[in-house]
Amino acid sequence: MCGFCGEVRFDDAPIDLGALSAMSAAMIPRGPDGHGLWQQGRVALAHRRLSIIDLSTHAAQPMVDSELGLSVAFNGCIYNYKELRAELQQKGYRFFSHGDTEVVLKAFHAWGADCVDHFHGMFAFAVAERDSGRLTLVRDRLGIKPLYYAEVKGGLRFASSLPAILAGGGVATDIDPVALHHYMHFHAVVPAPRTILSGVRKLPPATIRTIEPNGRSSDRTYWAPLFEPRPDEQGLGFEDWQERVLASLRTAVERRLVADVDVGVLLSGGLDSSLIVGLLAEHGQQGLNTFSVGFETVGEEVGDEFQYSDVIAKHYGTIHHKIRVDSASRLLPELPNCVRAMAEPMVSHDVIGFFLLSQEVSKHVKVVQSGQGADEVFAGYHWYPPMVGSTDPVADYARAFCDRSHEEYRRAVHGRFHGDDHSRAFIAAHFARPGAAAPVDKALRLDQQIMLVDDPVKRVDNMTMAWGLEARVPFLDHELVELAARMPDEYKLCDEGKCVLKAVGRKVIPSEVIDRPKGYFPVPALKYLRGKVLDTVRDLVHSQAARERELFQPAYVEELLAAPDDHITPLRGSKLWQVALLEMWLQEHGV
Repeated sequence: MCGFCGEVRFDDAPIDLGALSAMSAAMIPRGPDGHGLWQQGRVALAHRRLSIIDLSTHAAQPMVDSELGLSVAFNGCIYNYKELRAELQQKGYRFFSHGDTEVVLKAFHAWGADCVDHFHGMFAFAVAERDSGRLTLVRDRLGIKPLYYAEVKGGLRFASSLPAILAGGGVATDIDPVALHHYMHFHAVVPAPRTILSGVRKLPPATIRTIEPNGRSSDRTYWAPLFEPRPDEQGLGFEDWQERVLASLRTAVERRLVADVDVGVLLSGGLDSSLIVGLLAEHGQQGLNTFSVGFETVGEEVGDEFQYSDVIAKHYGTIHHKIRVDSASRLLPELPNCVRAMAEPMVSHDVIGFFLLSQEVSKHVKVVQSGQGADEVFAGYHWYPPMVGSTDPVADYARAFCDRSHEEYRRAVHGRFHGDDHSRAFIAAHFARPGAAAPVDKALRLDQQIMLVDDPVKRVDNMTMAWGLEARVPFLDHELVELAARMPDEYKLCDEGKCVLKAVGRKVIPSEVIDRPKGYFPVPALKYLRGKVLDTVRDLVHSQAARERELFQPAYVEELLAAPDDHITPLRGSKLWQVALLEMWLQEHGV
């Protein structure tokens, strides 16, 4: 787990090494254990290292293999790197390190960009070819590892975070109008390749971009799950699917133990994280560090689920760490730091929770497993059941998920941003793609490929990496995702959602953390804005920077300020916080 950046020139101008150094420096938290810079001809790479596998300097990056004529900068982890290393050695490749970075480099030489088909893991990487001058950028199947880029005069820059791109300078920072529509409609999710800034883009998940020396580029999507059973799976019963899911999940959790340092677990007390703890215990892990966070109660909104995480910690005898957050003493002072850690503005309340939790976790371990993705993969959200048999799936999905109507959006934003209903059009276009026939499968596919990538997954990556902590997500093992996609919907939707996962859970963990109301990572103070939190928000939206920016209509902002509790989105978020968070992000990043 690391951060990298680079620049490729398509003209004769020299690479701006000062800009590249500034980009690299912006990512020090992602890689506090080492750094490096490499340049050859029109390509330069820089890297910040978090040492997890092969802690020696032999695995330092950017990694160069002069014999093969390849250089690589890599972020992530290839869980099956030992098996691939053995396979590549049989092909005659010689290795000078013991980590996964060199496996990526040798695999690229052996199989070209198709090497991604051999990888189990999370990854983003850049490979420069000495002889052809070609550059290849790659992002993993489910977008667990980020990769941003920006066109600059005569070249292209890329980095593991958007703020790193900004640090290099020379990038247009005006607001992308389509992205703003997504931000205000789609729960702050801005689908790739857009970001909230018009001058910065991001590589979509499961994408290989090949860039020629003259600047021409081509993209190839190399993976997408199909939502239909294979011929050999026709007629399988519920018990059969349980067995397959449990076996696949066991493999996913075991794969993510690959490290030369200790691995902990972020334990919310819900089914997903509890199941990870149970499977690790089953695998023989002892003295496991688990971590939970809780916030103060606001009104009737309870701010923690410690009663459930305590059950699991006690049952398995973990070394459990609980962090309690008071909004006055911890949340408000740390909020600007949290926002600076966001590669893009993320409105979900639990971002600050992950930020503060990661700060505590990083004092004990460098790697954690986390339960993100289970709801999107196994249909745990409330908007999936109504999709069954829907005659208007786009409208039904939007009604449950979208934060506001297009009419309200036009009341909310400045007139220069008025335009088409981009978000509904995006949903409709995604639903129309082949490969997912049933309405509920269309929703699951959209959530897995779009929402998951730019909300829960990005949240976990950004907040853990802010403290030099690597998070691994076994529910996003691509083979497990493929298996769940092929499973009949009724086995996911019964028992109020995640049916097969609950059935599997009852075979592994205490039932009291399964048979309870569905929880989430609550931060009541950012849902019901009161006291000092509301004062902070009011100061933000009334600031001179906000007035000069003219993103939002003053009348709409005042309407939200007058009664914040009355303006809650279908996903239980504060519309006022959504407005304020965007302004805070822009200010904290100097935009």
